[in-house]
Amino acid sequence: MTFTRPNGAGLAVLAGSLFAATAAYAEPTVNKGDNAWMMTSTILVLLMIIPGLALFYGGLVRSKNMLSVLAQIFYTVCVAILIWVLYGYSLAFTGGSDFIGGFSKAFLMGVTTDSKVATFSVDANISELIYICFQATFCAITASLIVGAFAERTRFAAVALFMPLWITLIYLPMAHMVWYWPGPDAIDAAAKALAAATDEAAKAQAQAALDAINADAGFLFKKGALDFAGGTVVHINAGIAGLMGALLVGKRLGYGRELMAPHSLTMTMIGTSLLWIGWFGFNAGSNLEASGGAALAMTNSFVATAAAALSWMFAEWIIKGHPSVLGVLSGAVAGLVAVTPAAGFSGPMGAIVLGLIAGVVCLFFCTVVKNALKYDDSLDVFGVHCIGGIVGAIGTGIVVNPALGGTGVMDYATGKIAEYDMVTQLISQSWGVGVTLLLSGIGSAIIYKVVDLIVGLRATVEVEREGLDLVEHTERAYNM
Repeated sequence: MTFTRPNGAGLAVLAGSLFAATAAYAEPTVNKGDNAWMMTSTILVLLMIIPGLALFYGGLVRSKNMLSVLAQIFYTVCVAILIWVLYGYSLAFTGGSDFIGGFSKAFLMGVTTDSKVATFSVDANISELIYICFQATFCAITASLIVGAFAERTRFAAVALFMPLWITLIYLPMAHMVWYWPGPDAIDAAAKALAAATDEAAKAQAQAALDAINADAGFLFKKGALDFAGGTVVHINAGIAGLMGALLVGKRLGYGRELMAPHSLTMTMIGTSLLWIGWFGFNAGSNLEASGGAALAMTNSFVATAAAALSWMFAEWIIKGHPSVLGVLSGAVAGLVAVTPAAGFSGPMGAIVLGLIAGVVCLFFCTVVKNALKYDDSLDVFGVHCIGGIVGAIGTGIVVNPALGGTGVMDYATGKIAEYDMVTQLISQSWGVGVTLLLSGIGSAIIYKVVDLIVGLRATVEVEREGLDLVEHTERAYNM
């Protein structure tokens, strides 16, 4: 058999045939480098929680309650992971409605080692199992953050019941509303089909397909709310739930009269450092690709954190006359929180501004507002995470502006950065903040009430005085 090199019209026909075949049969590819980065990021996020968050919170409570905090967080991580693979992933990341997904992937049905999911670039997928694990850690840390608001006086049985209910009824709808969308591959394919349509009937059919794909997204995603790594889904969500818990569980015995100083700021320093390290998986990992976008999120996670730590420290220095270790550590966390929704959208200078603002605003809420309203948010979950998350979520609508060094917002139908309008984007961001506050605030309060009726929220006076470690867990954190 001989091969005749085509020329002229024959070459054009062959090229057209190859293009048609590629368009018809080519599937998005999985990049091993992106997979490796996402596995690393997933492990980093787990490091944020255990031991990072556990040690951060543990060092801030009194020694008699150290183990209770560790137990509550470790339990939350375990139950969140199991819920996620049983039905959580399916409800959060499959189509169904604007507010919640369906059960098509419950028990990970249909998910294999060959399954893949879209990233933020056309034809750049990652393995679905890795994405499932990555999102499981987000679910786990969000629920774990709440523990700090009612630490030192809440029964372990109450936490054990509250967490599965809260994850199911609050976290999963929030994740679906903010983060579920069809992905760039589907939108790009539909947009190309529309562009290639040659008659009115074909154009109408292609447009209807594109509209249907765009409609298959969460409520807040369709509102245009930007949340790169969890300002609404994670921080505002957990922060307002924590405040509801602090109010409904009530103040610790002696709160406002007795000294309740952290028992080990050394441990809190270690925990904060682990949080910062793990947060690179949290923010840069949310890019889903080992690309320039991840590098941007990584850079922003460096500079916003440093800026917020210094702004809190210097503000406290000016107000109180001394810089505290706890202040600089709290500021660092506030910066991490604030930059989370903006990590992949802001330029580095915008991230610094967000950090500087978040450090001062969160300090104000953790001192002036908290003292004025006299609520006992044990470890300032509301003041740092909810308020820092609001600063970041609203600020994202500003720093995303390309004129301010931001990335702008990609329009996948055109393959270009969309035109930026500050008012429109701020309205979209406000939708995200408002819905999160209402859903999590009201929903969490109801769940706390249900839990209180079933097992009781508050430890007895005797147990609280003795310490949750010894009474509830029959263990001590330290043997003297």
